[in-house]
Amino acid sequence: MSKFAQYNIPLKDATGVHVLEYDLDESYFKKIDSPEVKKGLVKAKVVVEKKTTAFELQFMLDGFVKIPCDRCLDDMDQPIQYKDKLMVKLGDRFSEENEVVIVPESEGAINVAWFLYEFIVLSIPIKHVHAPGECNKTMASKLKKHVVRQSDDSSNDSDLELDDEDDFSSDEVSTDPRWDGLQNILDNN
Repeated sequence: MSKFAQYNIPLKDATGVHVLEYDLDESYFKKIDSPEVKKGLVKAKVVVEKKTTAFELQFMLDGFVKIPCDRCLDDMDQPIQYKDKLMVKLGDRFSEENEVVIVPESEGAINVAWFLYEFIVLSIPIKHVHAPGECNKTMASKLKKHVVRQSDDSSNDSDLELDDEDDFSSDEVSTDPRWDGLQNILDNN
């Protein structure tokens, strides 16, 4: 018996609409063994509906995963909410074409364990950081010491806010005079 046998959805003799629910917890993420997400609790609901020539699988995910904060590297809870559809057809061999997954008719079932994980990872934003003031104070203070800004930098300071008490609004930033000559390279282009 496969470690993901509970995520097999039989399609061969399916008719009508079927609703399947899964609790994706720490044991699920341990079985997947992927570096992006190690822990979490996500409720997954899969609605399987037989259409005339295919099966429509609707995925609804709701919960959270624990991932490292990009700023302080401490674990944080990242909310997960995701909805998507997947069309599945029976065929000769397994393949994915455009938006359709083809499952061998001899097997007659699809395993959705990896699809669930992919949908979770897709719902994680590129930048994931703690809410303001919740980052590790020690790491935030060390990061603040190493942040370098030019005096003409017009970027948004909200991306650099590490804590409520941090102040990056200083207009005067000292630069190493050895690097000042490199600014002329940008002006010459």
